[in-house]
Amino acid sequence: MARKIVMTSGKGGVGKTTITANLGAALSRRGNNVVLIDADIGLNNLDVVMGIENKVAYDIVDVIEGRCRLKQALIKDANHNGLYILPSAHFGSARMNGAEMKLIADNLSETFDYILIDCPAGIDGGFHRAVCGASEALVVVTPNISSIRDADKVITLLNTYGLNSIGVVINRVRGDLILLGEMMSVSDIMRLLKMLPAGVIPEDDDISLYACIGKTLEGGNGAGKAFAVFADNIIHNKGKVYDCLSQYRGFRGRLKLRRR
Repeated sequence: MARKIVMTSGKGGVGKTTITANLGAALSRRGNNVVLIDADIGLNNLDVVMGIENKVAYDIVDVIEGRCRLKQALIKDANHNGLYILPSAHFGSARMNGAEMKLIADNLSETFDYILIDCPAGIDGGFHRAVCGASEALVVVTPNISSIRDADKVITLLNTYGLNSIGVVINRVRGDLILLGEMMSVSDIMRLLKMLPAGVIPEDDDISLYACIGKTLEGGNGAGKAFAVFADNIIHNKGKVYDCLSQYRGFRGRLKLRRR
Protein backbone atom coordinates (compact mmCIF):
# COMPACT_ATOMS: atom_id res chain seq x y z
CA MET A 1 0.00 0.00 0.00
CA ALA A 2 1.26 3.47 -0.85
CA ARG A 3 2.51 5.73 1.91
CA LYS A 4 0.78 9.10 1.77
CA ILE A 5 2.90 11.70 3.56
CA VAL A 6 1.92 15.34 3.98
CA MET A 7 4.83 17.76 4.30
CA THR A 8 3.83 20.59 6.63
CA SER A 9 5.31 23.52 8.52
CA GLY A 10 4.12 26.00 11.10
CA LYS A 11 5.28 28.95 9.03
CA GLY A 12 6.48 29.71 5.54
CA GLY A 13 10.09 30.07 4.48
CA VAL A 14 11.46 26.99 6.23
CA GLY A 15 12.25 25.14 2.98
CA LYS A 16 9.28 22.76 2.94
CA THR A 17 8.91 22.65 -0.84
CA THR A 18 12.62 22.01 -1.49
CA ILE A 19 12.54 19.31 1.19
CA THR A 20 9.57 17.70 -0.57
CA ALA A 21 11.29 17.83 -3.96
CA ASN A 22 14.62 16.43 -2.78
CA LEU A 23 13.07 13.72 -0.62
CA GLY A 24 10.93 12.63 -3.57
CA ALA A 25 14.00 12.45 -5.81
CA ALA A 26 15.96 10.48 -3.20
CA LEU A 27 13.10 8.00 -2.77
CA SER A 28 12.82 7.49 -6.54
CA ARG A 29 16.57 6.85 -6.83
CA ARG A 30 16.01 3.90 -4.51
CA GLY A 31 13.63 2.28 -7.00
CA ASN A 32 10.32 3.64 -5.73
CA ASN A 33 7.51 5.15 -7.76
CA VAL A 34 6.91 8.58 -6.25
CA VAL A 35 4.42 11.37 -6.95
CA LEU A 36 4.64 14.88 -5.54
CA ILE A 37 1.32 16.69 -5.09
CA ASP A 38 1.41 20.47 -4.87
CA ALA A 39 -1.48 21.24 -2.51
CA ASP A 40 -0.52 24.90 -2.07
CA ILE A 41 -3.18 26.31 -4.36
CA GLY A 42 -2.68 29.98 -5.14
CA LEU A 43 0.91 30.15 -3.81
CA ASN A 44 2.26 27.10 -5.61
CA ASN A 45 5.91 26.78 -6.65
CA LEU A 46 6.71 23.08 -6.60
CA ASP A 47 6.61 23.17 -10.40
CA VAL A 48 9.33 25.84 -10.40
CA VAL A 49 11.54 23.92 -7.95
CA MET A 50 11.18 20.80 -10.12
CA GLY A 51 11.81 22.73 -13.34
CA ILE A 52 8.51 21.78 -14.98
CA GLU A 53 6.66 25.11 -14.97
CA ASN A 54 6.69 25.23 -18.78
CA LYS A 55 5.30 21.70 -19.06
CA VAL A 56 2.11 22.23 -17.08
CA ALA A 57 -0.95 21.69 -19.27
CA TYR A 58 -3.40 20.61 -16.55
CA ASP A 59 -3.36 20.98 -12.77
CA ILE A 60 -5.04 19.53 -9.72
CA VAL A 61 -8.07 21.85 -10.01
CA ASP A 62 -8.55 20.73 -13.63
CA VAL A 63 -8.73 17.15 -12.34
CA ILE A 64 -11.28 18.04 -9.65
CA GLU A 65 -13.45 20.01 -12.08
CA GLY A 66 -13.39 17.25 -14.71
CA ARG A 67 -11.42 19.03 -17.44
CA CYS A 68 -8.88 16.19 -17.58
CA ARG A 69 -8.16 12.75 -16.20
CA LEU A 70 -5.76 12.41 -13.27
CA LYS A 71 -3.18 10.68 -15.47
CA GLN A 72 -3.23 13.59 -17.93
CA ALA A 73 -2.25 16.10 -15.23
CA LEU A 74 0.80 14.13 -14.04
CA ILE A 75 4.19 15.31 -15.30
CA LYS A 76 7.15 12.94 -15.36
CA ASP A 77 10.42 14.26 -13.98
CA ALA A 78 13.06 14.19 -16.71
CA ASN A 79 15.91 13.28 -14.36
CA HIS A 80 14.43 10.43 -12.33
CA ASN A 81 12.62 7.27 -13.35
CA GLY A 82 9.41 6.80 -11.40
CA LEU A 83 9.11 10.40 -10.20
CA TYR A 84 6.02 12.42 -11.15
CA ILE A 85 4.51 15.76 -10.17
CA LEU A 86 0.86 16.74 -9.89
CA PRO A 87 1.01 20.54 -10.20
CA SER A 88 -1.24 22.97 -8.40
CA ALA A 89 -3.22 25.93 -9.70
CA HIS A 90 -2.83 29.68 -9.34
CA PHE A 91 -6.49 29.93 -8.31
CA GLY A 92 -9.49 27.81 -7.39
CA SER A 93 -8.79 26.88 -3.76
CA ALA A 94 -12.43 27.43 -2.86
CA ARG A 95 -13.41 24.74 -5.35
CA MET A 96 -11.43 21.97 -3.68
CA ASN A 97 -11.99 20.35 -0.31
CA GLY A 98 -10.37 17.70 1.87
CA ALA A 99 -12.56 14.88 0.57
CA GLU A 100 -11.48 15.62 -2.99
CA MET A 101 -7.81 15.68 -1.98
CA LYS A 102 -8.27 12.30 -0.28
CA LEU A 103 -9.90 10.90 -3.40
CA ILE A 104 -6.96 12.02 -5.55
CA ALA A 105 -4.40 10.58 -3.11
CA ASP A 106 -6.30 7.29 -2.86
CA ASN A 107 -6.45 6.98 -6.65
CA LEU A 108 -2.72 7.65 -6.94
CA SER A 109 -1.97 5.03 -4.30
CA GLU A 110 -2.91 2.36 -6.84
CA THR A 111 0.14 3.33 -8.93
CA PHE A 112 2.73 4.86 -6.60
CA ASP A 113 4.73 3.69 -3.59
CA TYR A 114 5.07 7.14 -2.05
CA ILE A 115 2.77 10.16 -2.29
CA LEU A 116 4.29 13.37 -0.91
CA ILE A 117 1.80 16.21 -0.43
CA ASP A 118 3.34 19.69 -0.28
CA CYS A 119 1.05 21.45 2.20
CA PRO A 120 0.52 25.22 2.49
CA ALA A 121 2.25 26.77 5.50
CA GLY A 122 0.12 27.53 8.53
CA ILE A 123 -3.03 25.87 9.84
CA ASP A 124 -5.84 27.38 7.80
CA GLY A 125 -8.19 25.63 5.34
CA GLY A 126 -5.39 24.69 2.97
CA PHE A 127 -3.70 22.78 5.78
CA HIS A 128 -6.85 20.76 6.50
CA ARG A 129 -7.34 20.02 2.80
CA ALA A 130 -3.79 18.68 2.41
CA VAL A 131 -3.79 16.61 5.62
CA CYS A 132 -7.05 14.90 4.61
CA GLY A 133 -5.19 13.22 1.77
CA ALA A 134 -2.45 11.78 4.00
CA SER A 135 -1.88 8.92 6.41
CA GLU A 136 1.46 10.27 7.72
CA ALA A 137 2.95 13.73 8.32
CA LEU A 138 6.40 15.31 8.37
CA VAL A 139 6.76 18.76 9.96
CA VAL A 140 9.64 20.87 8.66
CA VAL A 141 11.30 23.09 11.26
CA THR A 142 14.40 25.30 11.41
CA PRO A 143 16.66 25.87 14.45
CA ASN A 144 15.00 28.96 15.87
CA ILE A 145 12.49 29.42 18.66
CA SER A 146 9.76 30.91 16.46
CA SER A 147 9.84 27.99 14.02
CA ILE A 148 9.95 25.42 16.83
CA ARG A 149 7.02 27.03 18.64
CA ASP A 150 4.93 27.01 15.45
CA ALA A 151 5.95 23.41 14.70
CA ASP A 152 4.83 22.35 18.17
CA LYS A 153 1.38 23.86 17.51
CA VAL A 154 1.17 22.03 14.17
CA ILE A 155 2.17 18.72 15.80
CA THR A 156 -0.54 19.19 18.44
CA LEU A 157 -3.11 19.77 15.71
CA LEU A 158 -1.89 16.83 13.62
CA ASN A 159 -2.40 14.55 16.62
CA THR A 160 -6.16 15.12 16.26
CA TYR A 161 -6.23 13.66 12.73
CA GLY A 162 -5.55 10.04 13.61
CA LEU A 163 -2.48 9.75 11.37
CA ASN A 164 -0.30 6.65 11.42
CA SER A 165 2.82 8.65 12.25
CA ILE A 166 4.09 12.21 12.70
CA GLY A 167 7.76 13.06 12.22
CA VAL A 168 10.01 16.12 12.22
CA VAL A 169 12.54 17.31 9.64
CA ILE A 170 15.12 19.78 10.93
CA ASN A 171 16.28 21.98 8.06
CA ARG A 172 19.08 24.57 7.63
CA VAL A 173 21.30 23.26 10.40
CA ARG A 174 24.76 24.88 10.57
CA GLY A 175 27.37 22.83 12.39
CA ASP A 176 29.76 25.75 12.76
CA LEU A 177 27.16 27.89 14.52
CA ILE A 178 26.22 25.01 16.82
CA LEU A 179 29.85 24.53 17.87
CA LEU A 180 30.20 28.27 18.46
CA GLY A 181 27.05 28.30 20.60
CA GLU A 182 25.15 30.52 18.16
CA MET A 183 22.51 27.99 17.04
CA MET A 184 20.42 25.39 18.79
CA SER A 185 21.66 21.85 18.30
CA VAL A 186 19.64 18.94 16.93
CA SER A 187 19.45 17.48 20.44
CA ASP A 188 18.08 20.82 21.75
CA ILE A 189 15.28 20.73 19.16
CA MET A 190 14.56 17.06 19.87
CA ARG A 191 14.23 17.88 23.56
CA LEU A 192 11.87 20.81 22.94
CA LEU A 193 9.61 18.92 20.52
CA LYS A 194 9.95 15.59 22.34
CA MET A 195 10.45 13.82 19.01
CA LEU A 196 13.29 12.13 17.14
CA PRO A 197 13.94 13.70 13.71
CA ALA A 198 13.13 11.73 10.58
CA GLY A 199 15.67 13.88 8.74
CA VAL A 200 18.33 16.49 9.46
CA ILE A 201 19.39 18.71 6.56
CA PRO A 202 22.37 21.08 6.78
CA GLU A 203 22.41 24.62 5.46
CA ASP A 204 23.83 24.23 1.96
CA ASP A 205 23.97 26.79 -0.84
CA ASP A 206 23.56 23.96 -3.36
CA ILE A 207 19.96 23.42 -2.24
CA SER A 208 18.93 26.96 -3.22
CA LEU A 209 21.10 26.91 -6.34
CA TYR A 210 19.62 23.66 -7.62
CA ALA A 211 16.08 24.81 -6.78
CA CYS A 212 16.62 27.94 -8.89
CA ILE A 213 17.54 25.84 -11.93
CA GLY A 214 14.82 23.24 -11.35
CA LYS A 215 17.03 20.35 -10.19
CA THR A 216 17.40 18.22 -7.07
CA LEU A 217 20.57 17.13 -5.28
CA GLU A 218 22.26 13.89 -6.34
CA GLY A 219 23.89 12.25 -3.30
CA GLY A 220 27.55 13.07 -2.65
CA ASN A 221 28.43 15.06 0.45
CA GLY A 222 26.67 17.72 2.48
CA ALA A 223 22.95 18.12 1.88
CA GLY A 224 22.96 15.45 -0.84
CA LYS A 225 24.18 12.85 1.64
CA ALA A 226 21.75 14.16 4.25
CA PHE A 227 18.81 13.55 1.89
CA ALA A 228 20.10 10.03 1.22
CA VAL A 229 20.08 9.34 4.97
CA PHE A 230 16.64 10.95 5.24
CA ALA A 231 15.21 8.75 2.46
CA ASP A 232 16.66 5.61 4.06
CA ASN A 233 15.06 6.61 7.35
CA ILE A 234 11.68 6.93 5.65
CA ILE A 235 11.97 3.62 3.80
CA HIS A 236 13.52 1.49 6.53
CA ASN A 237 12.57 3.44 9.67
CA LYS A 238 16.24 3.56 10.65
CA GLY A 239 16.13 6.69 12.79
CA LYS A 240 19.66 7.69 11.78
CA VAL A 241 20.61 11.33 12.41
CA TYR A 242 22.84 13.00 9.83
CA ASP A 243 25.84 14.56 11.60
CA CYS A 244 26.07 18.23 10.60
CA LEU A 245 29.14 18.68 12.83
CA SER A 246 31.35 16.12 11.10
CA GLN A 247 33.02 18.55 8.69
CA TYR A 248 34.23 20.63 11.65
CA ARG A 249 35.92 17.76 13.48
CA GLY A 250 39.58 16.89 13.24
CA PHE A 251 42.47 19.18 12.31
CA ARG A 252 41.02 20.35 8.97
CA GLY A 253 37.61 20.85 10.51
CA ARG A 254 39.02 23.05 13.26
CA LEU A 255 40.85 25.13 10.64
CA LYS A 256 37.61 25.54 8.70
CA LEU A 257 35.83 26.64 11.85
CA ARG A 258 38.63 29.10 12.73
CA ARG A 259 38.46 30.68 9.26
CA ARG A 260 34.76 31.41 9.66
